[in-house]
Amino acid sequence: MNQEEKTKIEEHIVDVLKTVYDPEIPVNIWDLGMIYKIDVKDDNTVDIDMTFTAPSCPAADFILEDVRTKVDSVEGVKSANVNLVFEPAWDQSMMSEEARTELGLD
Repeated sequence: MNQEEKTKIEEHIVDVLKTVYDPEIPVNIWDLGMIYKIDVKDDNTVDIDMTFTAPSCPAADFILEDVRTKVDSVEGVKSANVNLVFEPAWDQSMMSEEARTELGLD
């Protein structure tokens, strides 16, 4: 798989990640800055590093499964491995400008 193909798959992954929401926050996880890494490998598997806004997120299992299911459905993805990480710790500075506006933080 060449870099152009990887980039196209990564763009589709970002599109589906923008449809994943924490049930308690009206902003998608991509714009919240909860996705730290998307690594599309030559064998069409994908490794994703993500975090939560709080380590004790009550919707963690639901969100992780939603991410895995939606990324697995992207054309060209064989399977997705979602890694939950807490380094660096999430903070509001990781949010997109749109997310900050939506939540009234600007």
